[in-house]
Amino acid sequence: MPRRQKAGSLSRVAKRVVLVLAALLILPYLLIPVYALPFTRPVSTLMLSELFLLRGYDRRWKDIDEISPNLVRAVMMSEDGQFCFHGGVDWRQMRGVVQDALDGEATRGASTISMQTAKNLFLWNGRFFVRKVLELPLAVAADTLWTKRRMLEIYLNVAEWGPGIYGAEAAAQHYFKVSASKLSASQSALLAVALPNPFTRVASKPGRGMRRLAALIDRRARNSGEYIKCIYD
Repeated sequence: MPRRQKAGSLSRVAKRVVLVLAALLILPYLLIPVYALPFTRPVSTLMLSELFLLRGYDRRWKDIDEISPNLVRAVMMSEDGQFCFHGGVDWRQMRGVVQDALDGEATRGASTISMQTAKNLFLWNGRFFVRKVLELPLAVAADTLWTKRRMLEIYLNVAEWGPGIYGAEAAAQHYFKVSASKLSASQSALLAVALPNPFTRVASKPGRGMRRLAALIDRRARNSGEYIKCIYD
């Protein structure tokens, strides 16, 4: 193949790659207003990967009013105590993480429920700087267009609670053999503390450390008061 013709072919391939990447970057922002509609039932990228790998998954959508307030409170107080007060990103926490990184200290988590929802719906797992950069504007955009109730409703229906187990209803049925609407305070606290690592923290078989952490979350949930007013006004 002549050098000029080969260069032209490579240029066309590069343009197509750029167009595909641009489309992938734009698509989430087109889906965010669609997902604001109450009758839509979004799926996560992990769910799509389960289908692609022919593994399947268990997810049974439940509106937020069909999910026990015990679980709603526990998840909010475990994952994002300032959920009702920020605009998708807790910038105070984020500044602390950046400062820790600059000081060479171990960084702590600063992901809000909005950020986790954006990641679950549109991005991928893992600690990647590029992913975090993409996650922040998506979280702000979603938090702007969705109500807090809708945000939490989506999160509770796409969160991963174990291998092939997605959403509150599937988790409640799998671990406690009850509907998400019937979860007790203690069961809800165990599910909430399992969220950061659902493969090693099994809600139905908690160790001593997990029980201790769940008890702390349960106390916070019982005293959540003003912190959950955006959900239960």
